[in-house]
Amino acid sequence: MSVADALADAADAGIDFDGLTVEPYRDAYRWQTPDGEAVVTEAELRERADSPYATNWHYWERVVEGHDTARRAFLRWLEGDGEHAVPERYDHLRGGHTRHWGELAVTVVLSEDGQRRYEVRHEDDLGADVDAYTDPLEARQLVKHDDDGRYRPLSTAPTLPTGWAFVDLDGSDLVQTVEYVYPATVANWHREREGDLDVDHWEDAAGRQSGIYEIVQQLDGDALEWAAEACCVDSQCLKRREWDESEDEELDVPRGDGEFPCREPCSLFIAAARKFTTLEREETREYTFELTPEEKEQVEDIVDAVADGRTDEIREADVYEGANRYRARFLRAKRMDEHGLSGTPTYPEDHE
Repeated sequence: MSVADALADAADAGIDFDGLTVEPYRDAYRWQTPDGEAVVTEAELRERADSPYATNWHYWERVVEGHDTARRAFLRWLEGDGEHAVPERYDHLRGGHTRHWGELAVTVVLSEDGQRRYEVRHEDDLGADVDAYTDPLEARQLVKHDDDGRYRPLSTAPTLPTGWAFVDLDGSDLVQTVEYVYPATVANWHREREGDLDVDHWEDAAGRQSGIYEIVQQLDGDALEWAAEACCVDSQCLKRREWDESEDEELDVPRGDGEFPCREPCSLFIAAARKFTTLEREETREYTFELTPEEKEQVEDIVDAVADGRTDEIREADVYEGANRYRARFLRAKRMDEHGLSGTPTYPEDHE
């Protein structure tokens, strides 16, 4: 149905949307926008079908199906719903309006008739000439591995590969593409906005584990915080953690700045927690090593570089970097033998 036909069809019941009001008035209709008010006949109402207010109403109320849905809310958010009046919003959309979702850049472009077309790509590829796709299903394969060919076990890790774009999408295909890249993020984001996000805290999630993962219930509060600091931060996952140790016990760890929430400990976190639990079972021992002050700093540099994923950034020529490969090999040659570090452990008095 054309915009003009849709306006005429809806006018008797009344329209009130995004600054546009149309209502019956005697034998005509009252047309009102922030730009002014007029009483118009049906024919004159049809002539106003090319107004930004009319095409905007038509797109959201007749083209985008479903009210109060995650898809509709997400599409509205993409173009800055509520931030600008319709004419100003249209000015932004004509040149393409981009918002970021994790590592995705999603661009909305306005068509002449008020329709929207969408494009999604890696944010690092904005303005780049990359392979174009139109079938959302292809996104599932494109994002399985990072740019170095390594499998991505966590879909929301900041390792999204580059070199592709999904173009000329309608709203439904756009949301489907985003959900293939970051599963359930749009739905959970919407639930959070509506106050309906069902958060599953660690206490409950750990209590459901069985078999080899049942031991994660033994992870104490301190170790749980260390685990969250290791796994649930922006450098490792783009979700914003909303779960805690329990409903009454918050974790003293930053939640992250992601646009979409994390409602429960993920399977990768559970797997890591299993290992952390076994590590925490070991008793500490005191070791005596001989290290120079520079070597001590170098060990710390190596741990930091591995933890932050920076080892690939340190070039062979960067010999002043503690985690430089040649520096590390020199330290190994000097301080390690076939048994590892040449240190002397001190055991507790009751050690057998």
